[in-house]
Amino acid sequence: MTQGAMSARQADGDADVLAEARRRRTFAVISHPDAGKSTLTEALALHASAISQAGAVHGKAGRRGVTSDWMAMERDRGISVTSATLRFSYRDAVLNLLDTPGHADFSEDTYRVLEAVDCAIMLLDSAKGLETQTLKLFEVCRARRIPVITFVNKWDRPGREPLELLDEIEQRIRLRPTPVNWPVGIAGDFRGLIERSTGAFTAFTRTPGGAGPAAEERLTAARAAQRAGQAYQVATEELALLDEIGSTVDLSSFLAGDSSPVLFGAALPNFGVRRLLDALRELAPAPALRLDAAGQPRPLHAPFSGLVFKVQANMNQAHRDRVAFVRVCSGRFERGMVLTHAATGRPFATKYAQAMFGQDRQTLDVAYPGDVIGLVNATALRPGDTLYDQVPVEFPPIPSFTPEHFAVARCKDSGKHKQFRKGISQLDTEGVIQVLSSELRGDQAPVLAAVGPLQFDVAVNRLEAEYGVRAALEHLDYTIARRTDAAGAGVLARERGAEVLTRRLDGTLLALFTDRWKLAVTKRDHPDLRLEALLADAE
Repeated sequence: MTQGAMSARQADGDADVLAEARRRRTFAVISHPDAGKSTLTEALALHASAISQAGAVHGKAGRRGVTSDWMAMERDRGISVTSATLRFSYRDAVLNLLDTPGHADFSEDTYRVLEAVDCAIMLLDSAKGLETQTLKLFEVCRARRIPVITFVNKWDRPGREPLELLDEIEQRIRLRPTPVNWPVGIAGDFRGLIERSTGAFTAFTRTPGGAGPAAEERLTAARAAQRAGQAYQVATEELALLDEIGSTVDLSSFLAGDSSPVLFGAALPNFGVRRLLDALRELAPAPALRLDAAGQPRPLHAPFSGLVFKVQANMNQAHRDRVAFVRVCSGRFERGMVLTHAATGRPFATKYAQAMFGQDRQTLDVAYPGDVIGLVNATALRPGDTLYDQVPVEFPPIPSFTPEHFAVARCKDSGKHKQFRKGISQLDTEGVIQVLSSELRGDQAPVLAAVGPLQFDVAVNRLEAEYGVRAALEHLDYTIARRTDAAGAGVLARERGAEVLTRRLDGTLLALFTDRWKLAVTKRDHPDLRLEALLADAE
């Protein structure tokens, strides 16, 4: 092949990568617990025809659990405790939806997911507005410059005034809300939605149980006014007020993180969900170049590179597999490629590459920037690792949160210590919990460290469900962890109310303190002691 022919082929390949990247929309849904996140996830997949029937979040008799909540514990409790990936097509777009845990105790998992997305849907309960966990996750989005689309959910139930909710968004998080559509009827008396750009009115009819997409009826302004009466007049007056203050959708300010397009609806009966999908397709950014650890850009058309943002074991109980979730950052991925693991320099074969849809999966032959690949039996990979082809690159590592809860774990079954150690090690490498060790307790009694106490419940539950091991936890009184060194460990060994443990995977020495008073006293008495926060961004 001549040099000219090779250049032409390369140019065609680059154009193919860029064209496919423009079709991708990779996003996460963030919210406070019980705002309806898993229900919205299911509704989005339903309206994109990726599933034929919506599941139910609360596991009522005769209903199945939501697609993204695949763990038994999630189905039993009706909450998401781990992130999940759903890939599906909508019109000419390929959507990669990363469902995140809503509970604050699983913030670290959500933080990792937000490293892999280009946009976020901020889900608000119409009655509660901005809640604590939503605020925390929004600040992560702001720090990472992730543009946010707001969806006000549960408009079919009693709630607050829409203008009041917009004012709260602007006042509390300094994000200018720009409604895409507007509800007719107060929360709990939902009549339909007015499209701001056209004035078109859409009324919805719920299907039995909300299992299918709601029927949509388009009405002229005259017919809408006749049907909705006073509620329609109130809505048009509110829209006129929004027009006067210039609260219109502006793509550049949205992408800059200064404004947020706002949509209204109700995920459970599937009201307004299709319009949210259209907004994602129209407004959400396609993948862009990513900066490496040295601050240099990796162009989209560069040879393949990907970031491992999650590792999950035992999704398939029959095969005891271990799946690494990889966000494609550049280039074209082809199943069977032999990539390089940046952390070790070793080759990594990709024979078993899959597209994930909750717990379900299918073989994936080709992927482009924005896509998420599931690499099976990825025993060498950990969250934050980089894989690349040809041209070396390493993306910034994903930092760990500072744990605030600690417990000693012991195996209750004397004959299953091998399985116990294997399970603990697996949970550690996945990032479900952090595992610490000490010479005092030995390997038979590792210390589990967590951001929130529910992480302990997940660990104990998974040890029994996946490894057949019953574990007992002895909670410790420590609440604060700081990074130290060997000299600091020697000093702290003589201090009461403090202890130094080793973080197993990376060997970091962590100094644990019972409270902030003890930490302050230690710093005062030993001003030269190394005591550093693990993650400044999270504190």
